[in-house]
Amino acid sequence: MPTQKADPPVTGADFIKAYRLMLVARVLEEKLASLYRAGAIKGGVFLGRGQEALSVSVGIHLHRGDIYAPLIRDQAGRMAFGDTVLDTLRTYLGSQLGPMRGRDGNIHRGRPREGYYAMISHLGAMIPAVAGALLARRLRGESGIVGATCIGDGGTSTGAFHEGLNAAAVEKLPLILVVANNQYAYSTPNARQFACADLLDKAVGYGVVGHKVDATNLEQCLATLRRAIGAARAGGGPQLVVGDLLRLVGHGEHDDGSYVDPALKASPVGRDCVLLAEERIISENWAPAAECAKWRQEAEQEVNATVDKVRREPGPDPEDDDWAAFSNSEFAEHYAGL
Repeated sequence: MPTQKADPPVTGADFIKAYRLMLVARVLEEKLASLYRAGAIKGGVFLGRGQEALSVSVGIHLHRGDIYAPLIRDQAGRMAFGDTVLDTLRTYLGSQLGPMRGRDGNIHRGRPREGYYAMISHLGAMIPAVAGALLARRLRGESGIVGATCIGDGGTSTGAFHEGLNAAAVEKLPLILVVANNQYAYSTPNARQFACADLLDKAVGYGVVGHKVDATNLEQCLATLRRAIGAARAGGGPQLVVGDLLRLVGHGEHDDGSYVDPALKASPVGRDCVLLAEERIISENWAPAAECAKWRQEAEQEVNATVDKVRREPGPDPEDDDWAAFSNSEFAEHYAGL
């Protein structure tokens, strides 16, 4: 019997590339929280603090032509897939120059023609959406592409999770479904959400391949998502990835998270993946502490300069703006991928 080929190791360069994307996402979200508290953002702000390692590992392994449907805590994955600080801030601050023209809340941004899908707020809804898009690609004769989407543990309790994953399994679609098991569906703990011993057990029930990862560990996340995405791309069907972590903030900036068990915060699952990644870089001598500090300073400068720029841009004018985006030739090319 031939031996299974070992996965290539995660290199220092791989690690640093992912870490720097995580760092930009963290700094950007810190600024978003500050802007929200200052009353500069209309609508909610939902941060991915503690989920960056899992999120970045999805976006960084996708290729041009793939489908990516992130959720509200996937800023790091969005950055890895090609989103920018500028587009993010334009959406949150309601700029008319942003990808959603200041029209669709502050988290529903995307570029569908480029495979970057705008989020549907209903939890789990992106699973059947991506499954349908993958089936459409297959019917068009396209191959070699995958689709990835992410949910939290609470999303696994929805009907859309069942319908989407079941359909993908039956059709053996190249879907990667990443579950950020952040211990709470808003304020509902796991023990009140599902009775199975582990969310990974659901993979067996649907007949799909399951992967488990410590989502506070960037190296493990990079290796696991590379393996899962590669398997889906090679014809292995849907891949369910469960990452254990703790949401290190409340459900949103309006929520103080006081219901979170202090024992969870003090446990290994409550570690900060960004800080752990920085410690690993320094301990491995991949970069000195001063260099890490410089990367953060550069991220802060980019974010602050972009905020200044975007706050001077116009918002949509309800009196003069043409809101018929789908029938307007100016936007026809942008929305052709829907």
